Parts: sequence; structure tokens; C-alpha cells
Amino acid sequence: MVETNSTEVLVIGAGPGGYVAAIRAGQLGLDTTVVEMEDVGGTCLNRGCIPSKALIKATTMAHRVGNAEHMGIHADPEFDYAKLSRWKDRVVRRLTGGIGKLFKANGVREVNGRAEFIDDSSVEIFDEDGNVTERIEFDDAIIATGSVPTEIPGFSFDADPILDSRDVLNKTELPDSMIIIGGGYISLETADVLAKVGCDVTLIGRPPTALRGYEDDLVKPVMRRGEKIGIDFHFGMEAREWWENDDGTVTVAAMPVEDEDDNEFREYTGEEIMVAIGRSPRTDTANLEAAGVETDDWGRINVDDQLRTEVDGIYAIGDVLGEPMLAHRASHQGVVAAEVIAGMDSELDHKTVPAACFTDPEIAVTGMTEDEAKEAGIDPIVGKFPFRASGRAMAQDETDGFVRVVADENERVIGGQVVGPEASELIAELTLAVEMEATLDEVAETIHTHPTLAESVMEACEKALGRPIHVIDR
Repeated sequence: MVETNSTEVLVIGAGPGGYVAAIRAGQLGLDTTVVEMEDVGGTCLNRGCIPSKALIKATTMAHRVGNAEHMGIHADPEFDYAKLSRWKDRVVRRLTGGIGKLFKANGVREVNGRAEFIDDSSVEIFDEDGNVTERIEFDDAIIATGSVPTEIPGFSFDADPILDSRDVLNKTELPDSMIIIGGGYISLETADVLAKVGCDVTLIGRPPTALRGYEDDLVKPVMRRGEKIGIDFHFGMEAREWWENDDGTVTVAAMPVEDEDDNEFREYTGEEIMVAIGRSPRTDTANLEAAGVETDDWGRINVDDQLRTEVDGIYAIGDVLGEPMLAHRASHQGVVAAEVIAGMDSELDHKTVPAACFTDPEIAVTGMTEDEAKEAGIDPIVGKFPFRASGRAMAQDETDGFVRVVADENERVIGGQVVGPEASELIAELTLAVEMEATLDEVAETIHTHPTLAESVMEACEKALGRPIHVIDR
């Protein structure tokens, strides 16, 4: 007979949204159970954010050392990719192991298995063989089942040469060549890693440019760097089919998207194909219908500002809500959902959610762009400071890119964009400025440590105010 247990809060999924929600609920004294069908930490810690950034750091380090003759450094780094992969896995294990300790410290019960709703107040837990191992009754539930890579017609992940990003990250040995289909940040980050370890990379993207949604001047430095390290970019091309060749390679046939008169296929050949065109909400594993939770045509769950679904006592957070699918967004939502369940007056009231692409160089954005401000009826004040004028950027030989700040007519910071070294770190100050409604003057008059890249944020604000020190005011 299957055992039945009860809990005040049931969290389904232990990714960056779910595990944070469970820990916060435990901190608030709620009896909490978290169920995870794969690995604690979800895609982010196990198959995405963390392992990819470990590989990005290692390969970029080696590439820069190997291309530093102008600095008097002569080196030819060799990659032991199997060892590098094991190091990356150790980083992941340390983080996921830490989550388990946090669960215990906060009284959270951890269950391994797949949760499937029976009704709006109970679930059954299935093991990997499909056997029911437990029934759990709950007062409140948080759906945090995340997302999965999106397939494209004709390129099923079930075919051996077709890989998703997880497959590539898990490799201990890389092919000599790879075809990547996609043009977003996952595609660009992966292409960068592969090219730096000597893999011939061909990237085919359906959009006319890479990183659609980001301003052109942010993307151009990334494209220049990618071309310099040998990435072969082909945008505005739709992959239609693929086939295996007699020599063991595979060929992808693609056709131009915009030119209706051009019906000629282009063929691209490599050893393997990675498809990374985006991710889709994973809302098909928990039998949401049994609880009365509905999804839209895209598989997304709709919630209010307190993460409540249309079913009383059931909440949803993270990628199941759709774009932007960002780990830090999910974590913030997890905190809010747990606090609402605990009776606190919490809600989603942030002004901005920052985003970063860990390309080379990095891109990070927050708040409004200049064009978005104009569309909103704002006459923006804009300041831009190039890294080529930054002493710290010059000292570390990373001068591509800039910091840009956008303010409204009252000089309040409403947005910012960074492309260049440590952009993902620098965006935090601009995000804080947006949230606090700080003025350009308040940021500019804050003393920044010298020499640092962070001074470039201060300098961009000074430029917007018409009083730049280290660039000419034009």
C-alpha cells in the first residue's frame, strides 16, 4: 500500500526557482516538501548556467594566454578536455550538494521522483520506472517544473547526431567540427567555447542577426570577436533537413528566409549538429489538468502579481510562466510565492529584470533602452562611456565595448546597457539605480574605486550630465 504524507507547502521542481521557494518557506516555519524528478538545482546548476560558465571561464582563460604575444607572453595552451569536463562536474556537485544541506538546515523534506496531481490538494510521486512511491497531500503547492529545449521539425533530439545544449555540456570529448542551429545566447556561448578549444564551428540562425532583441551596437563586438576566433556565421537561413554522409559526417541543408526568389539550398557539413533555438515551458509532466491548472497555447501558466494561478492554493514560478526564462527571475519569484503562502504582503513589484549573455565580450542589459524610452513618451538623456577610455580595461587588455546609461527628463536612471569585460557584474549597479530611482547625479557623485571597470558606470552618468572627465563631450 502506498504511503500518504501531508505537508503545508509542496514545491514541484528544485531548480533555481523551486529550491529557493522551498528554503524560504522553510525559513518562515512552514512544513515544506520539495519534489525533483531529475537533479536538485535543475537545468541551471546541472545542465546550463553553472557548467557553461565554468567552461566559458576556462576556455577564455586559455585563449587569452595563447594570444598574448603583444604583452610579452608566449604560450600555446593544450586542452585536456576530459579533465576540464571533470573539473566542471566537481563545481556542479559542490553547488548541488550545498542545496541539500540548505534543505536540511531549513527543515525542508526532499523527495526524488515525478509529482503528478491527483486533484487540487494532492499528488502522487512516480519513480523512474513509473511506479507510485508515495502520495502527498498539501495545503499549498508551487509549480516550478522549468523548461526543456525546443525542437525544430526534422531535427529530433532522438537522432544520434542531433544534440541539445545539455548533450554538448556533458561531453568529455569534442568533435573536430560542429554545426549549431540557433542565434540566441545559448548558441553564441556554446559556439565561443567550442571555437576556443579548436572545434570548427558553423552557426546557422533563422533571424537576420544574432541575439535578436538586443541593440545592434551591443551585438557587433560579439560578432567581431566570434569571427576572429573562426566561427562561421550564417544568419537569415532556415535549417530544413539533414542527412548522414558516407564518411560519418552530417550535412544540414538551409534556405534563405527573406529572399522569396532564392530557393536554392545551402549545405553545411560537420561531425555533429546542436539545436539551440530556445526553450519551452515544461508543463506536461505534472498532470496539471487534474488540479484544474490551465496553460495557454504556448504551454505557459498564467499567474497574478503574487504568483497565484486560477486555482486557489496553487502557485507557479520560473520558466513555466514563459519569457524571460532567467534563473534569477525564478529565484525572486520563489521568494515571493513562499512569502505570500506564509501570509506576508509580498508581490512582484520590481521595475526591471536584468539579463546577461556570457558571450565574449559579455552583454548585459537592464530597464529601458533609448528607443523604448522614446516609445513610452520619454525624452531620454543618454550617456555612453567606451572601455577604450578606461584605465582598468586597458590594463587588462579588454577595451572592446562600452557602458550606456539611459535616464528620463528628471535625470532618473531608467535603463542601462553594457557590452564588454564583466558586463554581467557591472549591470548590477545600473539595476540598483533603476530600482531605487537614483539620479544620474547620485550615481556620478558616488565615489568609485580606482582603477576599476565600475568607474565606467560613473563616467557614463557624467557623460549624460554633460561633464565627462575622461572622454571629450561631443
